[in-house]
Amino acid sequence: MKQEEKSLLAKNKILTAASEVFAQKGYDAATMQDIMEKCGLSKGAIYHHFKSKEEIMQTLGDRMFFENNPFEAVEKRSDLNGLQKIKELLKINGSDTERNQFNMQAIPILKDPHILMNAIKSNREYLTPKWLELIEEGQRDGSIKTEYAKEIAELLPLINFWLMPSIFPATAEEIAHKFEFIVEALAKMGLVLMDDEIKGNAEAFIADVSKKTAGGDTDEK
Repeated sequence: MKQEEKSLLAKNKILTAASEVFAQKGYDAATMQDIMEKCGLSKGAIYHHFKSKEEIMQTLGDRMFFENNPFEAVEKRSDLNGLQKIKELLKINGSDTERNQFNMQAIPILKDPHILMNAIKSNREYLTPKWLELIEEGQRDGSIKTEYAKEIAELLPLINFWLMPSIFPATAEEIAHKFEFIVEALAKMGLVLMDDEIKGNAEAFIADVSKKTAGGDTDEK
């Protein structure tokens, strides 16, 4: 077996072990020692691939997204117009329980400014062009009437960060009010998204974030 293949196998073994440890103990309680014991590799082997628990979590999040990429699920659907594709994408993303639970565990690491900046950069480089494609498709088919396609595409990847109380401390009521503001602002710009399912997913997200950050996970306002 080539060295490159061995390295990939080791990396996947670490990620699989970490995923199981995070699921069993939660991200905060899990340690690199736990991951080492789970995967059966030495500490040196783990640190050869990942510098920290935070980097493992980031890599797992990226892998989970691209294995179940909601953009790919809607892009080629000829039965949906641009606006319908965006709504369907939001519903797929909002109903992905495994991904949402994982994202809740990842909230604490966004307190690290380096990790936060990397996450913003990654979202800007991948998500903004994807959002722009769908918005422009909606402009062409008439389902989205906006003069702010580029601006909305740049804004959408930032919304989750704004809603995270680990970044912008807020109560559940304040997060819900922020969400109402986002929906109204997007509608004013020509992107009308709200329906019962999206609203329900948003309420569940707000409840989960509030529960995760209750009891000291966020800074005092």
